Amino acid sequence: MIVAVTGASGHVGGNLVRLLLEQGHKIRVLHHIDNRSFKGLDVEVFRGDILDKGSLFPIFRNVDIVFHAAALISLSMRDWKHLEAVNVCGTRNVVEACISCNVGRLVHFSSIHALSQEPLEIQIDENRKYVDFRGSPPYDRSKAHGEMEVLKGVDKGLDAVIIRPTGIIGPFDYKPSHTGRMLLSLAGGRLPALVKGGFDWVDVRDVVSSTLRAAIKALSGSKYILSGHWVSLKDMAEVVERQTGVPSPRLILPVWVAEIGVPFITAFSKIVRR
Repeated sequence: MIVAVTGASGHVGGNLVRLLLEQGHKIRVLHHIDNRSFKGLDVEVFRGDILDKGSLFPIFRNVDIVFHAAALISLSMRDWKHLEAVNVCGTRNVVEACISCNVGRLVHFSSIHALSQEPLEIQIDENRKYVDFRGSPPYDRSKAHGEMEVLKGVDKGLDAVIIRPTGIIGPFDYKPSHTGRMLLSLAGGRLPALVKGGFDWVDVRDVVSSTLRAAIKALSGSKYILSGHWVSLKDMAEVVERQTGVPSPRLILPVWVAEIGVPFITAFSKIVRR
């Protein structure tokens, strides 16, 4: 089977490429900037950019499955234009290129953040409505809009499946991801405090293996949440402490204290450019 992967340089993409290779598939990867995640692997590299639809045609021609993992992740409340360009317009380009090239199936990586968290007392499932586009963070809105672009493609006859992972952790996180940076900061003793709360974490290897099953077995238009287990930040830090010997932060702040500090942290991040 011939498959194409956008976002192969990312955390999910790098793990997906390795699993596809193990299963004997012929792989094409879209190379935009970074190639560390697939450097030296037996893949066919195509230069391109999801913001340039024309650059997608060479890699998508005669392909059985396109895995669309390219995306921009940002925590900034002012990043809508960049997020819209990559996660919405870029996804639209991928959808339209798949249709033009008669791709057999598109597997689109979305996020649990595309779905509304409320009502908080009810567990989120695949039928949860999309986030409120007026008041939700830009990243969440961009992932919801990206899903809508895929579903528009389905209405036009595209065979597509949507994958919604929760908080991804695991190997081959080269850049690293936001979660990877948090874990490295914990391992380096660089976080003075934690925020009370937690998240649902899932191993990236479980994500890609489940994705391959969905790519083969799922009905077109299907949407799947790929989750693991809810773990508090405190417990996550203690796991890092057991592995590294570096003491985890003992100060656990309530969320409202963290919210007060957001403007100052944002300003500091701009100054240090990270």
